[in-house]
Amino acid sequence: MNIADIEHFLNVLPKLNFLVVGDLILDRYVWGTAERISPEAPIPIVKVDREETRLGGAGNVVNNLVSLGCHVQIASVVGDDSGSEELKRLLQGQGVATAEIQSDPKRTTTCKIRIIAGHQQMMRLDHEDCFLIDPLQEDRLLKFVEKTLDDVDVVLVSDYLKGVLSDRILSEIIRLSKKHSCPVVVDPKGKDFSRYKGATLLTPNQQEAELAARGEIHNHDSLLATGHSLYHELELGALLITRGHRGMSLFTEGQPIHLAADTREVYDVSGAGDTVLSLCAAGLASGLSIATSAELANLAAGIVVGKVGTATVSPAELLTAALVKDQSLGRKILSKDRLAMVLEGYHQAGKEIVFTNGCFDLLHAGHVQYLQKSRKLGDLLVLGLNSDESIRRLKGKKRPLLHQTERAQILAALDCVDYITIFEDDTPLELIQLIKPAVLAKGGDYVAAEVVGRDFVEGYGGRLVLLEFEDGKSTTNIIDEVLTRYRD
Repeated sequence: MNIADIEHFLNVLPKLNFLVVGDLILDRYVWGTAERISPEAPIPIVKVDREETRLGGAGNVVNNLVSLGCHVQIASVVGDDSGSEELKRLLQGQGVATAEIQSDPKRTTTCKIRIIAGHQQMMRLDHEDCFLIDPLQEDRLLKFVEKTLDDVDVVLVSDYLKGVLSDRILSEIIRLSKKHSCPVVVDPKGKDFSRYKGATLLTPNQQEAELAARGEIHNHDSLLATGHSLYHELELGALLITRGHRGMSLFTEGQPIHLAADTREVYDVSGAGDTVLSLCAAGLASGLSIATSAELANLAAGIVVGKVGTATVSPAELLTAALVKDQSLGRKILSKDRLAMVLEGYHQAGKEIVFTNGCFDLLHAGHVQYLQKSRKLGDLLVLGLNSDESIRRLKGKKRPLLHQTERAQILAALDCVDYITIFEDDTPLELIQLIKPAVLAKGGDYVAAEVVGRDFVEGYGGRLVLLEFEDGKSTTNIIDEVLTRYRD
């Protein structure tokens, strides 16, 4: 996967349409601290600080897709209780229609209550009924699926074995999807994977694959045997086995592809399977290959496991993670819009962004020392680079000596520069307003009152720092020295 794939993916996301069918779950989180043991029993006492309710199960799949900016429809069956009303309110708050979520007074809406102290889950309480939906509910659900298939790019099936996805529902969804040439991507559960036969893509974790194949995956050979067996027996388009810290393994007609885990601190793996399902489906819908879609899902899963609870990934987080992973210098050079998206993630993380700008025509030691000093003022340095046209307006038609692309590539080779964007205006004010840096760095030859953007930055609590250039180091001096030495 390269940055071009990510760029394409991000550009088409708002045009994509999905249908999610599966078990809706309410995830409640009780957050607190545990500092002592109960005198009544050998259990910790959790002092509750706050409570939160999130969409879980198929709802988390919907949430992941909505977070990417996609259009989503949902079909499911829940109870006729307060939990179902809360589920619908959460979905409606995301702009998702709930008319095809059927209410069954005999059913309890599944609710999982997790009690968390610090980052440690202490206990989980489940309220649920897991009996199969009745034939009339099946008929209504399937009628909606068939009516919707011509208008969606991919069908996602989220099975948590709560009763919505009967054998009939699953076989008909796969049959109807094939009839309408619509991919169907499934996150499976249980021992009997024959229920998912013919799916475009199946995304079990390793434990689920072992259970379905009735054999343990304990080395590379057993992984290959399990993967090939399930892939061929189930007549799948592809099989993606997620393996936690061991990464993922993709099985198709060709050679298996093994993806290393995107290593980062793991706080919570709950909901990671929903993210994998969602990103694989979004990748396929955007026209990416199944292998590239799996890489995208692997990148996203590495992000969400670093969050507590069922979580989602944003386009900005995906782009940032892809840029960090990409080792090419071109990853640092971004358009203004893409730069703003990347920096959104840094702002949310509380990182201090340093901004400076300039022509940087014929990069010299003075430039490098100035940029190194600027980088030390915060967590990352963003450089606004004057375009060729803006330099001509400022310095005359004989400048710049180097094209803007060359100047950007040279600057990108410096470790102290994190991101570069080229701007056309005579001043960087519009760029500063877009970036909202914590620190505005300029050369010491400026007077504070004359620095463009100073009032804006200081207005929200940022600061201006003037840095001294090394005496005698300038592009003009270099040009004059060359002319002096080589003049006939």
